[in-house]
Amino acid sequence: MAASLGNIKEKVSAGAVLTRADAELLYRDASDELLSELATVARNRRHRADAATYIVIAIVNYTNVCVAKCDYCSFYKLPHQAGTYLLSVPEICAKIDALEALGGTLVSFNGGFHPKLRIHDYAAMFRELRTRYGARMEFFEMTVAEFMFTCKLSKVSYADGAALLRESGTRWVTGGGAEILDDAFRRRHSPGKYSVEDFFSAQQAILGAGIGSTATMVIGFDETLDERMNHLERLRRFQDESNGGLTSFLCWTYKPWNNSLGGNEVSVGEYLRWLAICRLFLHNIKHVRTSVLTKNEEALRGLKFGADDFDLPTEDEVTQKAGATISHEFEPILARARQEGFEPILRAPFAPALGFEPTMKRPESVSHSATLA
Repeated sequence: MAASLGNIKEKVSAGAVLTRADAELLYRDASDELLSELATVARNRRHRADAATYIVIAIVNYTNVCVAKCDYCSFYKLPHQAGTYLLSVPEICAKIDALEALGGTLVSFNGGFHPKLRIHDYAAMFRELRTRYGARMEFFEMTVAEFMFTCKLSKVSYADGAALLRESGTRWVTGGGAEILDDAFRRRHSPGKYSVEDFFSAQQAILGAGIGSTATMVIGFDETLDERMNHLERLRRFQDESNGGLTSFLCWTYKPWNNSLGGNEVSVGEYLRWLAICRLFLHNIKHVRTSVLTKNEEALRGLKFGADDFDLPTEDEVTQKAGATISHEFEPILARARQEGFEPILRAPFAPALGFEPTMKRPESVSHSATLA
């Protein structure tokens, strides 16, 4: 066993690509100290060793109507249930204004599968928001999963749907709705969503239209190590197939409150171990991001397990309904990064890995700089 781990350590030092068997052995048998050491080697090959970038972001849930019926979701309501909502543009703007007052420059929209919103509705809504805010704000306009649903509802192909969004000015459709990209897992927990290959077909159409996208993963349901590795393996292959089209990877943890699945949240220790595996296995994704949203200040320990970037979230009703807590007191979180040995550097939104160049300008009040890539 020691020789096997030693061989993997040599591979990491040499910058060699790890196999699935390597990653599984590390997760099962490597110490926390070894995982941190190896993930740090991989991280520092691409990023400044003593710094980490961050951004202030609001995740705006513009509607809680969703027909996917995922058993791990604490947020959705079916169309006929009481308490449903669909925010108007002025109501969305009020949330964006609140973010801007806190120094935020990025809004990520997440609303689920609304059975009455066609893709032209999304294009019109986001065109209006971009007109109002111009270069002051960047928008993650929807997730891949939402894009898939509205394309099917609108009876347009993924290629045509992506082209329509791009023509309206869309810059980003993020990799949300991935959770665990394994078909057996999805049949158990989110049968209203789509197969793994369908997911990647949609994401390829998005990238092909010149729209940026990202990779995401959620752990801590009832998934097996095999299912987790299926996710990472397919994601790594897609990143190769798309010539590095995905800008970043974010892993966070399932919150088990107020939904039909229930269970227990994974520990910080398990999250850190898996974060290290993600950095080591996903050699072709530059940015690995740790989740303050689901692990609060403890997420900053992830900077020693391969992460190079994090969010300071100002709202996300989806995860808050499931038990997440959010604070607008940012300094204790930044202080934790310093305590871990990293200078936190406020950044502008990343530029899409494929497609057009960024037009965003950094706020005048920001004194540090960070490379956009």
